[in-house]
Amino acid sequence: MSLTVLVDYDSGNLHSAEKAFQRMATEVGAGNILVSSRPEDVARADRIVLPGDGAFPACRRALGSYGGLFEAIEEAVTHKARPFLGICVGMQMLATWGREYEDVAGFGWIPGEVVKITPADPHLKVPHMGWNDLVLDHPHPVLEGIATGDHAYFVHSYQFSVTDPAQRLAHVDYAGDVTAIVGRDTIIGTQFHPEKSQTAGLRLIGNFLRWTP
Repeated sequence: MSLTVLVDYDSGNLHSAEKAFQRMATEVGAGNILVSSRPEDVARADRIVLPGDGAFPACRRALGSYGGLFEAIEEAVTHKARPFLGICVGMQMLATWGREYEDVAGFGWIPGEVVKITPADPHLKVPHMGWNDLVLDHPHPVLEGIATGDHAYFVHSYQFSVTDPAQRLAHVDYAGDVTAIVGRDTIIGTQFHPEKSQTAGLRLIGNFLRWTP
């Protein structure tokens, strides 16, 4: 039976994410959902989900502090081509660099850097928080049934500026473009929280759980 592992490295409350993934796994017949910080669980996973709340440097160091955990993720994703979903800072860490407070190296799986959001309208607050309308830039199997104008829930002050525009799959308008979804090969990441994004978010989770690149 298929196994999806939500990586737990003490970076945010995974309860709502676990519930959403379990609900959709049941709906689409996608096997078991496991929350784990054990490298051996990641190694046997068919799909890997990496959440992340907070600041880029803290999340990156927390992930690295679990002996062998990042290495297991990297082996599964970059060598075995297991489908991977990064959420919020879990998506940002796919970048080459994070520029939040200090320069911290990311995974380098999707070239680019994570930089502060700078809306053209000074009245717009940062963090970018709440609901915003997705604008789809490129089609992707995980976005099947999701359209431009669908709503997603965001909470962030920094955004992923990708080097290759083809790897930005969707954005939102916040007095300027803000990256919403990135992806390449078997890797995809959402800046928003799909587990909190109601219909569109649950559809994305279900699509990911059925995705066979």
